[in-house]
Amino acid sequence: MKIQHQRGVFLLEALIAILIFSLGILGMVALSAASLAAQGDSRYRNEAANLAAEMSAAINLGIDRTTPASVATSLATFVHLPAGANCVFTGPASTNNAVLAWVGKLRAIGTGLPGATEANQQIAVEDAGGYNRVAITVCWKGPKETEQQVNHSYTLVSYIN
Repeated sequence: MKIQHQRGVFLLEALIAILIFSLGILGMVALSAASLAAQGDSRYRNEAANLAAEMSAAINLGIDRTTPASVATSLATFVHLPAGANCVFTGPASTNNAVLAWVGKLRAIGTGLPGATEANQQIAVEDAGGYNRVAITVCWKGPKETEQQVNHSYTLVSYIN
């Protein structure tokens, strides 16, 4: 006596296996896309760190250390848009050639940071208990991000005397 109730079970099992396999592949594709986005963000963050360190070195080498007053005076020439927050900076822009060259590097097509403008970079100097605190903030947007999306930023703080 043959049982006829199991007709099509193999087809059903095959369809379920294909469904599970498809979900696994879609998960891997989504993971790959997230990995590529993280890799791009990491690349830009690394470039921002390098550019901030380069500006910090230029400031450190470019100040006059004759007297404490001359240190403060020469540091003041590097100040760039010292007020504001969250990549919306205000105040006077620096006319120092090293700062202008640095901003040009940030904005350079192909080697700079995407979406970086002169207006969203900051070099702030303050006297922190006898130490000259220099905070360099670099802001950019990812290449596929819109104006409404949040800026990415990197801040390097150093003390220069």
